[in-house]
Amino acid sequence: MEKRLDLLCIGTALVDCIIKGFDPNPVSAAGFRADSCSINPGGEGVNESATAAKLGLRTGILCFLGCDGAGDMLYGAMASNGVDMAAVVREKEHPTPVTTMFVNPDGTRKSITNLAHKYNFHPEQYADVIRSAAAISVDSLFRAPFDDAEIVRKVFRTAKDGGALIYADTKLPNFRTLRFGDIREELAMVDYIFPNEDEAKFHTGESDPDKMADVMLDAGIKNVIIKLGGDGCLFKNRQERWRLGAFPVNAVDATGAGDNFIAGFISARQRGLGNRDALVFANACGAICASAVGGLAGVKSLEQVENFVREHAAPFRD
Repeated sequence: MEKRLDLLCIGTALVDCIIKGFDPNPVSAAGFRADSCSINPGGEGVNESATAAKLGLRTGILCFLGCDGAGDMLYGAMASNGVDMAAVVREKEHPTPVTTMFVNPDGTRKSITNLAHKYNFHPEQYADVIRSAAAISVDSLFRAPFDDAEIVRKVFRTAKDGGALIYADTKLPNFRTLRFGDIREELAMVDYIFPNEDEAKFHTGESDPDKMADVMLDAGIKNVIIKLGGDGCLFKNRQERWRLGAFPVNAVDATGAGDNFIAGFISARQRGLGNRDALVFANACGAICASAVGGLAGVKSLEQVENFVREHAAPFRD
């Protein structure tokens, strides 16, 4: 039976207030300076769903938005990029999360979250939506709403009962801690997991990327992709292992680069590419994203990324 959606993203939708070139030295008793400040659509679910839609997947999102200006902004940004918005949950009681992001000259950043990020909406209550997709992407495993073992359990089981692939991005916990050992049975349902290096270290207790991947494979996860920032990424399963360096670009803002990477990988796999080619395509999406400010400004189309891949040699290392 054909699914209505190629991909359903389930995760965080928020507004990023991006501050570049912040000078910590005050210019007055009440004021500081920065090179620039901008308001951008953000959050793993927003970045990933909009990018996947631009790359040609029939993509929907299951997320929470408040009935406020920030929520209206995000709704418009996703809809304008072709995301199916039928499963968006909007409530007056809770505000849309807003994150303040301090971006360093090399593109790395630090963020400030607030209690609005803690709101634990219940995606497990939308089983029909989950079953409508050929693949789901859990965009913030170990953060709300996926810092609740029962929510993880129900969403993953519903997806598998519907025959869907499960892709999962990970996060470091902020308000409530859920660990690998709490959801080992559910982790065995995951087809692809995408931690960054800090997250993989936290969740596995290992410092070497290969050993991190081995812990995750031993938990039953089928494929592990560890994002290594400027050092590219590591792909590993029981049959294959590759290290891919980063494409050379003028990185100005890493915000959303990991989300674009994941959207690129999923879109490539859903179009029939093998793991190796999908990894190259994903790395290109992350590089293009990092060359612009915000998570949605860089990647514009499938053709753009394919041209980028053709023009750059894939930097495999070993």
